[in-house]
Amino acid sequence: MTIVVAGEALIDLAPRGELLLPLPGGSPYNVAFGLARLERSSEYLGRVSTDGFGQQLLQRLRDEGGGTHYVVPTDEPTTLAVVHLDAQARASYGFYLQGTSTTGLTGDDVDGLPALPDAAPLHVSFGAITLDDPAGAVLAELLRTGTGGSRVRTLDPNVRTNVIADMPAYAQRMDQLVATCDLIKVSDEDLELLHPGVDPLATASRWAGSGPSRIVVTRGPHGAVAFDASGGRRHIDGIEVEVVDTVGAGDAFTSGLLGALDRAGHLASPDTLASISADDLDAAVRYAIRVAAITCTRAGSDPPTAAEVDASGY
Repeated sequence: MTIVVAGEALIDLAPRGELLLPLPGGSPYNVAFGLARLERSSEYLGRVSTDGFGQQLLQRLRDEGGGTHYVVPTDEPTTLAVVHLDAQARASYGFYLQGTSTTGLTGDDVDGLPALPDAAPLHVSFGAITLDDPAGAVLAELLRTGTGGSRVRTLDPNVRTNVIADMPAYAQRMDQLVATCDLIKVSDEDLELLHPGVDPLATASRWAGSGPSRIVVTRGPHGAVAFDASGGRRHIDGIEVEVVDTVGAGDAFTSGLLGALDRAGHLASPDTLASISADDLDAAVRYAIRVAAITCTRAGSDPPTAAEVDASGY
């Protein structure tokens, strides 16, 4: 089954010594690319510049077998994200957004694309594009229009505080969007940013009771916690690796999770996902942790192939 991944494609300017190295990035792009590397059918939906960086983004995805049938071309320059690494090699991002490729997606753009297959799972990752942006509203509407249908809708809030003006209002809107989706992948850091002072797992449990059938909270080296709709939770241990940086690690986890669920047939419909056993979800989360761990051992967003995951020994 083809998984459609919607949102931004951009260039990460990643530190390499005293230089900044341009690398393909953007959370949704990374997920679509990661799925292709894991030998799952994926399509990227979003705006991509016709400039050299944009062509690099598209060619890299096509080279791995990812689809570009839902790309909206634009002559505006490619969005840039400057990557900052802290002492633990954890990444944060500063964006060059105004007048660039990611910001202008419209409903008319989406209406002009080929129709999505009826049951194709749809994943949206935010980031440089937020719910505050007109483009973010278009992505949110894409998720909402599948409510009650045969399409599994998945979401990664992927919170970037430097592009969100009013966090309390944003958190309320995100809560409302979460309730319309079937599967949420979210980091504990994002939950803390959205609802400061509240235990992230308590927020995840509340989200689980609001509509989604499954919530998966990533906790960096500490693994992940999976919730069902009743709020029941299971902890899955992380994998200790020598970290080069964490750029794209969360997106690699998402690719691994969606890829494993798709391979086992659990993304065929919302009902199929809702009926997944705890053991089957645990297995998908473990696979996602392996994918993310391998990515952390590499520079930049460079997720593994399916063969590399199988051979990793994790």
